[in-house]
Amino acid sequence: MPLLAVAAILLAALTHATWNYYAKRAADSRHIVWLYSVGSIVLYAPIVAWILIYERPHFEAVHWFALVATGVLHMGYSLLLQAGYRVSDLSLVYPIARGTGPLLSFLAATFLLDERASELSVLGVLCIVGGILLVSGLASAPHKAPKAGVAFGLLIGVFIAGYTINDGWAVKVLLISPFLVDFTGNALRAVLLAPMALRDPKELAREARQYRSSILAVSVLGPLGYILVLFAMKIAPIGHVAPARELSTLVGSYFGAKLLKERMTPQRVIGAVLIVAGVISLAVARP
Repeated sequence: MPLLAVAAILLAALTHATWNYYAKRAADSRHIVWLYSVGSIVLYAPIVAWILIYERPHFEAVHWFALVATGVLHMGYSLLLQAGYRVSDLSLVYPIARGTGPLLSFLAATFLLDERASELSVLGVLCIVGGILLVSGLASAPHKAPKAGVAFGLLIGVFIAGYTINDGWAVKVLLISPFLVDFTGNALRAVLLAPMALRDPKELAREARQYRSSILAVSVLGPLGYILVLFAMKIAPIGHVAPARELSTLVGSYFGAKLLKERMTPQRVIGAVLIVAGVISLAVARP
């Protein structure tokens, strides 16, 4: 991959794990998704306005389809992520979701987009699967693994794969600005969740005060991290960028163990390392 794409992916991995840490801290908030979606709209609206005024993009039906799809997929991802963090550990849900996402993205790219799979890429897939089993606890004690956390992690991974393929197609083939793709997702979430959020203004105001640091962090870092990923997809193969960005898995597991005082067993550490080894293999494998 080009060095600029690698740099964008590394920075995106750090920002992504950081905002997930703050999202976990606000796991008890019922309206956190709406609050940070509105925050992102306010913060990034000037950039989007500049693009619309000076670049004047021309959208056809296929462009609108891609934008609506990204909005739906990202809303599902955000709601499931917060639900998963309410019932289980960051260091469990996060690695499973971030490992499953690139695995499914790789399979979709191979069988739907006709990308060629090499021996190294297949090895990377096997490492990811093994890492997921270790991190979730399914390999050694399947009856003791938190079923809700595992289920949410896997389902979140499905949504990650969905928006990765859709958004990669949007920026690489349809040439939609990464800023517009991310902004659309936040705008759709804000509109659809507004009736529920505004139903109880007092509770909404209380959560805004209590979780203001998390709201600000996710509002800034959430779009920034994903825009960097979309930029990398414009200049590098989607099948390489999708797994490479999951280097955030190690950071997320570290945050869960050290900052949130979650239980980090040697098995989870080995599993996280396997996931990272797998995504690195996928990233460097020749298409």
